[in-house]
Amino acid sequence: MWFYLAVLLGLYFLRRWYRERQTVENLREKYVFITGCDSGFGNKLARQLDALGLRVLAACFTQEGAEELERLSSDRLKTTILDVSSKESVVAATEWVKGIVRSKGLWGLVNNAGIGSPIAPTEWLTKDDFANVINVNMLGLVDVTLHMLPLVRAARGRVVNVASMAGRLAFFGGGYCPSKFAVEAFSDSLRRELLPFGVQVSIIEPGAFANPIAKKAEESLKTTWNRVPSDIKETYGQKYFEYYCKMLEGLTKVASKDLYLVTDCMEHALTSRYPRSRYAAGWDAKLFYIPLSYMPTLVIDCVLAGSAPKPAQAM
Repeated sequence: MWFYLAVLLGLYFLRRWYRERQTVENLREKYVFITGCDSGFGNKLARQLDALGLRVLAACFTQEGAEELERLSSDRLKTTILDVSSKESVVAATEWVKGIVRSKGLWGLVNNAGIGSPIAPTEWLTKDDFANVINVNMLGLVDVTLHMLPLVRAARGRVVNVASMAGRLAFFGGGYCPSKFAVEAFSDSLRRELLPFGVQVSIIEPGAFANPIAKKAEESLKTTWNRVPSDIKETYGQKYFEYYCKMLEGLTKVASKDLYLVTDCMEHALTSRYPRSRYAAGWDAKLFYIPLSYMPTLVIDCVLAGSAPKPAQAM
């Protein structure tokens, strides 16, 4: 019995391996729009797809980022300035894309733009702290998607949304984890809604990577602590603040610098004839975070918070 089961599993994975290596035809004629291309995953993906010959439309937050990306890329790659949290900016970028792709439509939409800070215990933050992150990571993603969907449908193309392992496990306080949980839910419903139109939606779930979000986390925590009211500081204590700093510092130290582990997943989602609905990017995502997310709550709490000191005034 076990022999036949092993044979069936082997055939399943062999078929999957074969299907996933079938690529889409005429890639050099296809347009892909990517948000958040100043640095990190977006910047690397833009250059990676440009090297493959795709027609990349890269949206950067700053003019400096756009000029640097153009300098490192071919003449095929075009840039525009986009603030995903601004309705006017999203509308302008949509019109820019329409003027370029015309009747061909948009083969790929990659919602990569995102911010992480401030990251801190919830009671140290304000409503605006949460809103600023959610406006970019979730509502900005939704706004860009709603404006670009007619172009993607016209090409029967792909939507690739960047979530995170923090969309499965909430590691810390702040708007980052809630926004990534929301991206997961939005992408799941969108995938089912767009299947009849021949549009496929993929979610990228990176583990810990050395991107700009990770680099700013510790600095943002210190800024947040400095503005916390004195009574809240007394409640938590200096020791708790130092623990949180060390936790973020530790995450930064173990973060992978191999961004291609993420951008290769994005590339596959855009170029494979049979893309996956979810991509776990990084060995920590596959071997630690995903298995942990299926564990009982007691186990998850012990792993993620078991070493944390008690706040100064905790019972």
